[in-house]
Amino acid sequence: MTSRPGYLTSGTESMPFHEALRAAIAASGLSLDRLQDRLLRRGTPVASATLSSWQSGRYQPERQRSLAALAVLEDVLRLPPGALTGLLGPPRPRGRWLPPDGDHPDLARAWSDHHDLTAALAVLDTRWDDSLTRLSCHNRLDVDADRRVRSMTSRRLLRAEADGADRWIALYRLDAPGPLPRFRPAAPARLGTVVELPEEGLVAAELLFDSPLARGGTVIVDYTVEHRDPRPYSQRVETTIHVPMREHLLEVRFAKSCLPRACYSFRTNGLDAFPDAARPREQRLRLDASGAVHAVALGAGPGRVGIRWVWG
Repeated sequence: MTSRPGYLTSGTESMPFHEALRAAIAASGLSLDRLQDRLLRRGTPVASATLSSWQSGRYQPERQRSLAALAVLEDVLRLPPGALTGLLGPPRPRGRWLPPDGDHPDLARAWSDHHDLTAALAVLDTRWDDSLTRLSCHNRLDVDADRRVRSMTSRRLLRAEADGADRWIALYRLDAPGPLPRFRPAAPARLGTVVELPEEGLVAAELLFDSPLARGGTVIVDYTVEHRDPRPYSQRVETTIHVPMREHLLEVRFAKSCLPRACYSFRTNGLDAFPDAARPREQRLRLDASGAVHAVALGAGPGRVGIRWVWG
């Protein structure tokens, strides 16, 4: 290996990739957060948790985006070009439930509406998204007597298909411009990194489990999305389901003193937004005695499930 002033020490040529990376990072004196920041500023974002998984040997960079970031990382660590890339072994098998090595493009695509959110979401640790089976989800929207949306609560039952899953990525998008809401996880979950994109009306957050899951383990993730100001514009609620889910329950509760004239449910069989001229078939919903309506989707996704209402 050619010499170059930097952090690569003698003998790393024969090391496995993860050991050479760990040695180079240790010799650099840079923390993973600082490395993440430098990669982000150079246009090749990689989450610090992904860097950690690379240097621990759990995963290795294989996708084109990750390999491009690795080339930049070599320069950040003042290594010769190819010093780390040349140590990579063959791609590892990727069954359906093996976590990806970097960002999750499907997650960004599901929420992007043709805007590229991949770079923004890369600061979140999304590698466990593929390995968590969605068994059930119950989303409830609360509308007050002034016809304003105050909050949405979500309760999910997830099952791990691989060891190590320790977080869930929650996303929420406004349907009209306004202040972004806050996430309030219920114990024992904790709030991790939060990404706010005001121009997209989107907020994303890591909801951390109290401990990593073993394969086959289940966890209940319960949280509330609180609006800083009640939302007077909304007349619909919609959930994006980017991977299949066994059961999805969507509920809207109205103040009994101010009930809508009519409510309808709708569902699409894809993630693309539909034009007004080609709206999916709707089903009229009946308000119950408490002033609530609900829609159930079994075996849903990928797609969108929603409820809209009309005021008298």
